[in-house]
Amino acid sequence: MKVVFDTNVYISSFMTDGICSGLLKRAARRHFELFICPFILSEIENIMIRKFKVPDEKVKTTLNLILNVSNVLTPTENINGVCRDKNDDNILSCAVSCNADYLITGDKDLLELKSIKRTKIILPKEFELMF
Repeated sequence: MKVVFDTNVYISSFMTDGICSGLLKRAARRHFELFICPFILSEIENIMIRKFKVPDEKVKTTLNLILNVSNVLTPTENINGVCRDKNDDNILSCAVSCNADYLITGDKDLLELKSIKRTKIILPKEFELMF
């Protein structure tokens, strides 16, 4: 099963010990194939530095942990104008490009779509219930 986590899932997984951190642990145990793109990596880095003031060394460690459990891909499908927030289109491009089964997010705008192409868009809690 191919899965893409939205940026908010990664941020939640490192800021709290809850469902999102559990899902990242499942990715590390290879319960599913996790995919990520440079846009999501950059967004994680920017949010950790600017919003949460995480020290550079911890940001590097976090990104390395993500890279160790993820497949990095450069999106080949360009999604434009689907979401109100154009940054969300980049997340959709990642999911569609890897032919993901699921896009896991807490973003209401993305969740309203319910799916794009073959990718179902669901909450972290819904995904966790599948295990």
